[in-house]
Amino acid sequence: MSNYSSKETICIQSGYKPKNGEPRNMPIVQSTTFKYEDSDAMGRLFDLEDSGYFYTRLANPTNDNVARKICELEGGFAAMLTSSGQAANFFAVFNICECGGHVVMASPIYGGTFNLVITTMKKMGIECTIVHPDDDEETLNAAFKENTKCVLAETISNPSCVVLDIEKFAKVAHAHGVPLIVDNTFPTPINCNPIKWGADIVTHSTTKYLDGHGLGVGGCIVDSGNFDWNKYADRFPGLTQPDVSYHGITYTEKFGKGAYITKATAQLMRDFGSIQSPQNAFYLNIGIETLHLRMPKHVANAQKVAEFLEANPKVAWVNYPGLKNDKYYELGKKYCPGGTSGVMAFGMKGGREASKAVMGNLELACIVTHVADARTCVLHPASHTHRQMTDEQLLEAGIRPEFIRLSVGIEDADDIIADLAQAIERA
Repeated sequence: MSNYSSKETICIQSGYKPKNGEPRNMPIVQSTTFKYEDSDAMGRLFDLEDSGYFYTRLANPTNDNVARKICELEGGFAAMLTSSGQAANFFAVFNICECGGHVVMASPIYGGTFNLVITTMKKMGIECTIVHPDDDEETLNAAFKENTKCVLAETISNPSCVVLDIEKFAKVAHAHGVPLIVDNTFPTPINCNPIKWGADIVTHSTTKYLDGHGLGVGGCIVDSGNFDWNKYADRFPGLTQPDVSYHGITYTEKFGKGAYITKATAQLMRDFGSIQSPQNAFYLNIGIETLHLRMPKHVANAQKVAEFLEANPKVAWVNYPGLKNDKYYELGKKYCPGGTSGVMAFGMKGGREASKAVMGNLELACIVTHVADARTCVLHPASHTHRQMTDEQLLEAGIRPEFIRLSVGIEDADDIIADLAQAIERA
């Protein structure tokens, strides 16, 4: 880690440190394997006795450089890249919650994550209890079981823009001896650092704002190093008991604060292989170098767009934490004093068909699956990202039939508003 105090400098300078005569720009180490002079040297790497690179599926210099940068931006202890945000959330949970375990999950969450935990991980023998970020501590406490391993939530939910009370959730999670895992994709570490407020593990879909240009799919896991796994050793045997697949290594004994990320890398990445390609990590690093410039522009544009939509008589409602009338305005100010993100939700008074008509009339903004990059885009969650969910699950996640997710880009705000105005008028 560097000693830089400002996120602006970290975005540019952290991660990769060229030595004398080395490339100034971070190289793409596009190689699957790495050469060694003798067999014992490589054997020590396989036994986790030495650090180094021998196969990109487990680790790669380009990826590690970028992971270090994100880790520093989040104020974490260690980090790793994954092939996608979905892989990051899966690894983050499965690293400590195996068959017979239980997860407490906040309901307003990305549809893919919801399906991952509720459907796929259920087939792996993992239970889940759903809570809502607005629940009081008594209600949250009731969701925990003897086999609960973690709490999973989003800083700002995709797509409903619910702001998580991180301190409340961290307090409850820690009272039950489990870590809080927070997906911080929408605010990015520029606008929010969940670890500062008590979160133990932070995940990202780096595909979104961190990349910023829709170039490469990826994910990241950042461990704060703050959770005491040994204090609850019986609950987390994967970290605190010998791993037979590594000659009996106990991660907490051998790696201390690095135990969580080491296990996720050496065990889960070894077995599942969800590595981010070095090429995508290179693109990601370029995106991060301008993250501190882009996020304030996203926020400023989104604020203007949200105020326009709120004042439009044909718009039924707007969810954006930057609006003073928004339910999560105060929490937004607390956790994201510089603004939340460029993502908002709104619905037309004419219902589902009116909202779809508005989307079809847009010219500047595109209908795409993506969200949170430089270009303005829209999506109808009930028809697209959340279409596998039942009507009851949609409502539980805060998705109404007329719901439009709007991701405001960094174009001129007046042009974005003009596009929305003509689309609404024609609808």
